[in-house]
Amino acid sequence: MWVLMAIIFGMSIITCLHALKYSKYNSKLPKGSMGFPILGETNHFFAPNPSFDVSPFIKHRVFKYGPIFKTSLVGKPLIISTDPDLNYLIFEQEETLFECWYPETFKKIFGDQFFGSLHGFMHKYLKNMIVNAFGIECLKSMVFEVEAAAITRLRRWASCEVVELKDEIANMILDLTANKLISYDPENSPENLRENFVAFIQGLVSFPLDIPGTAYHKCLRGRKRVMRMLENMLEERQQNPRKQNVDFFDFVLQELQKDGTPLTKEIALDLIFLLLFASYETTSIALTLAIKFLLDHPHVLSQLTEEHEGILKNRKNKASGITWNEYKSMTFTFKFLNETLRLANIAPGIFRRALRDVEFKGCVCCTYRNYHPSGMGCHGVSSSYPFGSKALC
Repeated sequence: MWVLMAIIFGMSIITCLHALKYSKYNSKLPKGSMGFPILGETNHFFAPNPSFDVSPFIKHRVFKYGPIFKTSLVGKPLIISTDPDLNYLIFEQEETLFECWYPETFKKIFGDQFFGSLHGFMHKYLKNMIVNAFGIECLKSMVFEVEAAAITRLRRWASCEVVELKDEIANMILDLTANKLISYDPENSPENLRENFVAFIQGLVSFPLDIPGTAYHKCLRGRKRVMRMLENMLEERQQNPRKQNVDFFDFVLQELQKDGTPLTKEIALDLIFLLLFASYETTSIALTLAIKFLLDHPHVLSQLTEEHEGILKNRKNKASGITWNEYKSMTFTFKFLNETLRLANIAPGIFRRALRDVEFKGCVCCTYRNYHPSGMGCHGVSSSYPFGSKALC
């Protein structure tokens, strides 16, 4: 009883201090609720969303407070914007009025070193490195490999009574991309990459409580295992370098050996981990939803089938694999995939932090120096509407 009373008393004091400390800014900030001290409105934000629409958390608060509102998630005060004009301003004034920012929980999950490099020259350097490693020539060579992997999986699924489509597609994508990134062989590797990523993803959207048994703890443990595997592979490659670049790991090693390179071992490992995660989760969601959309819209499936059958009819050798020119000729397929990506809403949001006080439509996005030591940022949510997608900062 005494412990309970002490907790209630302590929370009351924190609430009062919280209100007094921020009172001079509240009149300028957008409408909204900061929820409970420390917890904020985190529980509502993490509630499952069974539809493809904007999450109920966003929709309810937009209806109540308007397109721009304040809140607090996992201990961080944030402003959420669904206003297209403000979102355009944020993208337009990147690194002038706003900068890329992520909560400490994201940094802990994906790597402090990598998130610390998402600014200025280092950001451009990493972007160019990825583009150079996975340019047009690389994509041209991968077309046949992707087709072969898809055919192999489809034949395997055909013999199954039930297929968990999302999981099976994710495994196919992970095997394919992991082979290209790190020459990963699931049959001969001592570490099960899939199991670790499953544990990682299940705790990715959870309350950041690092206690054994929690989803967040399993998430961090999954990341630690993958990172240990990548670090061991890096050390082995450094001891036995290849004469030619076979995968992205070889390209990274080549960059690390250059004089004056800004790339460090820690950033390189975080980057590879993030690329593996991005291919495993986002691509599998998009492909799963693409199949669902085709089932829901038979006329689209019919038109898609007609385009692909036309390509097969024009092929001289019916048994040959897909070519780059055939791939580029799939105009309706590209339109279908772009519409899928618009509706699928794969990236749920972006984060930005105001570099100084920015007034917009009578309210202020406060800087971290004025409002909170850890930052009053702009939290982003991508949404899907019948008239097109908006990036919601």
